[in-house]
Amino acid sequence: MADTNFESLFARLRRFPDVEAANLQAWDATDKLLLETAVEMHAAAMPHPGARLAVVGDRYGALTLGALTLGAPNLGEGGVRVHQDLITGERALRSNADALGIDANFEQLPLGAELLDGASLVLLQLPRSLAELEEIADAVARYAAPDVVLVAGGRVKHMSLGMNAVLARYFEDVQPQLARQKSRLLLARRPKPVPAVPPFPVTGTNEELGLAVCARGAVFAGTGLDIGTRFLLDFLPQMPPVTHAIDLGCGTGILAAMYARANPAARVTATDRSAAAIDSALATARANGLDARIDVLQDDAMSSLPDASADLILLNPPFHLEAAVHAGAGIKLIEAAGRVLAPGGELWTVFNSHLHYRPALERLIGPTREVGRNPKFTVTASVRGPHT
Repeated sequence: MADTNFESLFARLRRFPDVEAANLQAWDATDKLLLETAVEMHAAAMPHPGARLAVVGDRYGALTLGALTLGAPNLGEGGVRVHQDLITGERALRSNADALGIDANFEQLPLGAELLDGASLVLLQLPRSLAELEEIADAVARYAAPDVVLVAGGRVKHMSLGMNAVLARYFEDVQPQLARQKSRLLLARRPKPVPAVPPFPVTGTNEELGLAVCARGAVFAGTGLDIGTRFLLDFLPQMPPVTHAIDLGCGTGILAAMYARANPAARVTATDRSAAAIDSALATARANGLDARIDVLQDDAMSSLPDASADLILLNPPFHLEAAVHAGAGIKLIEAAGRVLAPGGELWTVFNSHLHYRPALERLIGPTREVGRNPKFTVTASVRGPHT
């Protein structure tokens, strides 16, 4: 199989509905290396012919669609089961399949038994977080076939020896491969016995807040409190009491829980594009007896919420898109807040001061005032105007 086959497919992939820009693409060299290695293994009957394929961490569909269309013999002949934590990734895979006219012989599933049952080959785009890798490794060792081969790949600059150590806790045989095109693979075989109870979600107690925090492996900051959220919480007493508030990009749901606890009459929606975040936020709400007033919603920038349906939105926007520092994700969320806020509703935002979100807040929401600033972060409150 010629290299250009993969590159021809990849060149037609889009990130949509995720942020798109000239310096952002829907695939990387690791996708190509994973597929090439999987085809070589499949052709050599390793694992056995007819092995079931599962894919974890396929960002925009390169691995799934590559396996379905370019395998020789076809990697995806029995269909591909795929887990993508982000709803934007799920939607991008479906959109790319439709645009390319590829039969949708894939099933999108949560990380767990249904995804991995009987799988003898698992392709994994390595996550940045060792906690997320541990949750994935445990699931593969727990649910996949005893002869499973986990082929995990990443960009060399983002890999660490800690990844080898995590895999070695769950597999008897972990073999790092030589780097190619600045990507490297780790092959893991022979799953070890796993504890009766999976290691995630984990629960910790934040003594300062008096809050139990629950976290899946993929959630930013785990059970900790990131410093931006901590600074925004300093201004919780100044936030208006409302009927419906939204924690946008909720992570583990700390903002949602703290606002709900401080405002017993409010209904709070905790929303995030990450399935792991939504599961974590629900667990956090339950652990603090707040689940009757906190709704959780996996969504892309509140796309399923009606216009002018919220009185208050709390936002700690991301400033990375994969490896790149990029303001696009934050701008997308601010724009969505302008649509979902009712006239007179407020968006309270904390952001790294160097990102200069203030002009976008003024343009997309309305009059914006600085509520607080420290050496790293700025907190603003923006009021949605009647014609924004």
